Amino acid sequence: MTAAMIAAAFDLSEDQLAIRQAVEDGMKRFDLDHWRGIDKAGEFPEEFFGFAAKQGWLGVAMPAEYGGAGLGISEAAVMMEAIARGGGQTAASAVHMNVFGTNVVVKHGS
Repeated sequence: MTAAMIAAAFDLSEDQLAIRQAVEDGMKRFDLDHWRGIDKAGEFPEEFFGFAAKQGWLGVAMPAEYGGAGLGISEAAVMMEAIARGGGQTAASAVHMNVFGTNVVVKHGS
């Protein structure tokens, strides 16, 4: 499924389309050889994780009062889909817990 097909199927908002484009652009920093090397070495993608953190991707669904972007789970899902498309399961696995796991703590923690 192409990015255009996804947008049409889910009727993405302008903000969601902008998020997807920004993530796609950012993922271009990490080419296929980068991900192959990480996978072959069995390493955690530290450079990518640091980049994702600097871009604010880890806090996309975190409320602004906690330092996040204050966006929703739908925006996080759009972001994660673009990350997975650009870096496969290695990239997605590196950040998904920080994106979705912390949301539960924010909503239900004390």
